[in-house]
Amino acid sequence: MSETAAPMRVLGIETSCDETAAAVVVDGRQVLSSVVSSQVDLHARYGGVVPEIASRAHVELLTPVVAQALVEAGIGDDHVDLVGATVGPGLVGSGRSSGSVMAASPSPR
Repeated sequence: MSETAAPMRVLGIETSCDETAAAVVVDGRQVLSSVVSSQVDLHARYGGVVPEIASRAHVELLTPVVAQALVEAGIGDDHVDLVGATVGPGLVGSGRSSGSVMAASPSPR
């Protein structure tokens, strides 16, 4: 009798430049959710991405984007098996580290 492995649910977080994004994927194949919050409008008047503005926006947007990704996936944070986050490359001083800090933080349950 063979046992079937439980599905692996991965929460991916992307914060390397001017988009804050999160997705939930099962077994590396099935995308349950993908939420992207763009900062294009914030940077448009400057003609390009401003790292300090990007960083502050990531801090503000990361929690709601991750929460929305979990809601759309139909799971709670207690059903996430693994968290992956952008660590590089990316804009120096931007939210690149915001996602990795959230990924390394214990979840309140």
